[in-house]
Amino acid sequence: MSATETGADEGGPPLSAQGLTPWARLRAILGGSAGNLVEWYDWFAYSSFALYFAPVFFPEGDQTAQLLQAAALFAVGFLARPVGAWLMGLYADRTGRRAALTLSVALMCLGSLIIAITPGHAEIGAWAAIILLAARILQGLSVGGEYGASATYMSEMAGRRRRGFWSSFQYVTLIMGQLIALGVLILLQNTLSDEALESWGWRIPFFIGAGLAIVVFWIRRGIEESESWKNRGEDRAHTMLLFARHPRETAIIMALTAAGSLSFYAYTTYMQKYLVNTAGFARNTATEITAAALICFMLAQPVFGWLSDRLGRKPMLIAAFGIGAAIAYPVFTAIARTDDPITAFFLILAPLMVLSAYTSISAVVKAELFPAHVRALGVALPYAIANAIFGGTAEYVALWFKEEGIEAAFFIYIAVIATVALLVSIFMRDTQRKSLILED
Repeated sequence: MSATETGADEGGPPLSAQGLTPWARLRAILGGSAGNLVEWYDWFAYSSFALYFAPVFFPEGDQTAQLLQAAALFAVGFLARPVGAWLMGLYADRTGRRAALTLSVALMCLGSLIIAITPGHAEIGAWAAIILLAARILQGLSVGGEYGASATYMSEMAGRRRRGFWSSFQYVTLIMGQLIALGVLILLQNTLSDEALESWGWRIPFFIGAGLAIVVFWIRRGIEESESWKNRGEDRAHTMLLFARHPRETAIIMALTAAGSLSFYAYTTYMQKYLVNTAGFARNTATEITAAALICFMLAQPVFGWLSDRLGRKPMLIAAFGIGAAIAYPVFTAIARTDDPITAFFLILAPLMVLSAYTSISAVVKAELFPAHVRALGVALPYAIANAIFGGTAEYVALWFKEEGIEAAFFIYIAVIATVALLVSIFMRDTQRKSLILED
C-alpha cells in the first residue's frame, strides 16, 4: 500500500503491514468507545439534572439565578479540561492509548461518586458548593483526557477507506451518553414526584454513572494497543514542541472546536433550559423534545461520517459552519415563538443535522492533522482549550445575555463564531486526502 493511497505525503514513515479483520476492528472500536459513553453520561448527568439539584446547592435567588450558578460550575469543569487534556495527552503519547483511556474512566468514576454522596447547602452550608466544585474539576480532568485519547485511538483503529465512518462512533457514544442521562431523567420524572427528585432523586444518576465506570475500567484494561502508537518511532511528545512545530494545525483545531462546541452545547444542553425558561414548555416536555432530537442526531453521525469518506472532510466542514452560521438566529427566534412540541422538535433537529457534518468527523479531522508521536496531545490540548472557552461557557453566556435583556445577542454570537470556523475550513487542507495516520 503506497503513501498516495493513504493520502499521506510521500517520504513518510513506513506503513504497518499488520491489518485488522473487520471483526477485530469492530471489537477495538466498541472497546474504545464504551468508556467514552460512560464518561459523557456522567458529564451530561450534571447538566440534565441541574434543574432539580441547583436549589439544593444554591438556595438563593429565582430559577434563572440558581441555574446561572449551576452553569458557572459547569463552566469551571470545562476549565479543568485543558489540564486533563495536557496531562492525559502526554500520558497517551508516551505510555499508550490504552493506559490513558483506563485512567480517565477511573477519574470519572470518583467524580460521580463524590457528587452522589455530597450533602446539600442545608446540611453543610457553603461546603456543599465547594465539594461540588471539586468533583466537577475532577470530572473535567477526566473528560479532558478522555476526548483526546478516545478520538486518537478510534481514528487509529479505523481503516483507511472507512476512517470517517468508524471514527464517527466516537460522537455516537458521546451523544448516547447524553441520551442515557436524559433517559434516566425521563424515567425518574415519571416515577418520582418533583419533591422527591429535588430532595434525593437527582443523586441516582450519579450513583449509576459511578457503577458503570467501574465496569468500563475493567473492559478497557483488555483492549488492544493501536499500531500507530507502536510505530511512533523515537520522537516523544513535548508540550512546547506541539505549538512550535504544529502552530497551524493547533490553530485549526481551536477554531473548528470553538464553533462546533458552542453550537453543540447551545442546541443540546442549553436547549433544555431554553425550552423551559424562554419558550415556556414544561420541564418534562422540554426533556422529551431534547431527547428525541438527540436520538436523530446520534443516528445521523455514521451517515455523515460515511459521506466524508466519499466526499472528503473539507466539504463537510464548509457545509456545517456555513449553513450553521446562517440559521442560528432564525432557529432560536422561531423556537421562542412556538408552543407546539412537534414544531420545536423539528426546529432543533434542523441545526443538529447541519452540525452533524462537523461532529461526525471532528475526531478524525483532528487526528489526521498530527503525526503519531504527538497525536493524542495535539488532538486533546487545543480542543480542550477552545472547548473550555466556548463550549463550557455556552450556558453561562446564554443565561447572562437573558438576564441582561439581550437574549438575541447569544444567537448572533453563535453565528459569528461559526463564520470564523467557515473561513478556516475554506483555507485548510482536506485531511482525508492528506492524512498523517499512515497505518491501515
